[in-house]
Amino acid sequence: MNKKKEPLCDEIAGEGCALKKVMNILGGKWKIMILCVIDNNDIVRYGDLRRSVYGITNTMLAQSLKELEADEFVIRTQYDEMPVRVEYSLTDKAKSLIPILLELKKWGEKNL
Repeated sequence: MNKKKEPLCDEIAGEGCALKKVMNILGGKWKIMILCVIDNNDIVRYGDLRRSVYGITNTMLAQSLKELEADEFVIRTQYDEMPVRVEYSLTDKAKSLIPILLELKKWGEKNL
């Protein structure tokens, strides 16, 4: 029985490639680290994120959070207090990604 293997990407690097879309959204140095911090804490304030993601600049953190929010991975909740309090949490979409990231982590621990 010669079963056809499912391709990792039907259109290698094409617009329809779901893997490329995921890498475009989550690739780079910071976004997965930000998701990890939020996942570990459920709800995180901006300052706590800044302290937890070692080496990230304010500009890069703000930009990454805006992109993660636009891509529906992070929920930003602003409380109209003085000073203004902003909290970040994961969407269900992001929560569904966590087991996949855990598998990648396990693979890395075993193979790298």
